[in-house]
Amino acid sequence: MHSDTERCVRAVQSRDARFDGWFFTAVLTTGIYCRPSCPVLPPKARNMRFYPSAAAAQQAGFRACKRCLPDASPGSPQWNERADLVGRAMRLIADGVVDTGGVPALAARLGYSVRQVERQLRAELGAGPLALARARRAQTARVLIETSGLAMTEVAMASGFGSIRTFNDTVREVFALSPTDLRRRASAQARPVSGGLTVRLPFRAPFSPSNVFGHLAATAVPGVEEWRAGAYRRSMRLPNGPGVVSLRPQADHVRCDLALTDLRDVPVAISRCRRLLDLDADPVAVDDLLAADPLLAPLVRRTPGRRVPRTVDGDEMAVRAVLGQQVSTQAARTHAARLVLAHGEPISDPGGGLTHLFPDTAALAEIDPETLAFPRSRRATLLGLVAALPRIDLSPGGDWRAAREDLAALPGIGPWTVETIAMRALGDPDAFVASDLGIRAAAKELGLPGAPAALIAHSTAWRPWRSYAVQYLWATGNHPINHLPA
Repeated sequence: MHSDTERCVRAVQSRDARFDGWFFTAVLTTGIYCRPSCPVLPPKARNMRFYPSAAAAQQAGFRACKRCLPDASPGSPQWNERADLVGRAMRLIADGVVDTGGVPALAARLGYSVRQVERQLRAELGAGPLALARARRAQTARVLIETSGLAMTEVAMASGFGSIRTFNDTVREVFALSPTDLRRRASAQARPVSGGLTVRLPFRAPFSPSNVFGHLAATAVPGVEEWRAGAYRRSMRLPNGPGVVSLRPQADHVRCDLALTDLRDVPVAISRCRRLLDLDADPVAVDDLLAADPLLAPLVRRTPGRRVPRTVDGDEMAVRAVLGQQVSTQAARTHAARLVLAHGEPISDPGGGLTHLFPDTAALAEIDPETLAFPRSRRATLLGLVAALPRIDLSPGGDWRAAREDLAALPGIGPWTVETIAMRALGDPDAFVASDLGIRAAAKELGLPGAPAALIAHSTAWRPWRSYAVQYLWATGNHPINHLPA
């Protein structure tokens, strides 16, 4: 969008928050860059320059605005929508791949050469993977400086910087303030923490928390997830140790409380929480298209801004999808809880009732099939999936088409399971579970085709947002997934 100058100028002049994260506005006369909704008086159009990423604006020599904090805007929806090289690369960069393994690790995960990845990212985003990762580290550093009482040395290490000097230089260059001055300017009083901090997760309005939080709470696996005091809480397996996250919906953001074993996992944890709640979606674009169908329009008008509940671990979601085949939500939770107790890694959670991490594939590979309390065919399906998961990439940067093909080739994995995994683990916005009982009931109530093949044919008008259509169709039922718990 950044190349459409006229449209960008209109968005800036109207301070349209819908475009925050889509592009960044640099002002030649001040040397700063802003989000489109910046509250200051818009500059003259001739003094505006537009960039597709904060990293590109920084590389061009512009500093982040101190009023609108452009680095804290919601992420571009493109990286959730796109399954190409650039979309996959951006999701992997957000998941910390460059920080932990460098550009060669990113290229290896994508199946391309380093040169190809560099060229594609520079062509579309105006910055290479190192610059994009650097911008992400700068954002994490600002969050830690402003919301924690950590010593600057700890902030530097937790943000992924290799040295204090690089940390200081980057903060000064990006924010035109030293780390100490940035902390002094923070509006909230910094407080000492021990492995924990609170972060605001922004989103684009409208946002309907009832479906995404209701779904996560209704399907929560005991010991791994819980709804407590108005917040969804869960354990997470992170690169440097386990963590616990608490997510609480607020009027204009989601409050995220993190308790981590190692603060180097802050940026990865934040990225996975945003992905879990689908906070980088563009609800206006989604709802406009779906509301064009007269059968869906009333549902969209009733509760606009529904999101797709996703996951923090693709392998976990795949296992849970198999456990949920042809059983109720409660039965699926029971089966998953038994696996967790038998094979999950114990954790400590002083602030709640979480007891374990969901077992990884290595632990699940040790399962004795005779201990599984469901039919023999389902046992075989689960064990076959567990054996195949090491070669199926269900990570944020996974290839959606290849993963679908690999899953569909496994015995006992049908269209419902493949599409469920594609929707919630891979994050494909166009996944569609046509054979789901809730979808079929909704189709009957709304007058949509009842047969899966006919419903799929009708759903082509909803592309590429069929995962969101699923959320609106589920909303026709009185299932707990549609409501925030008391």
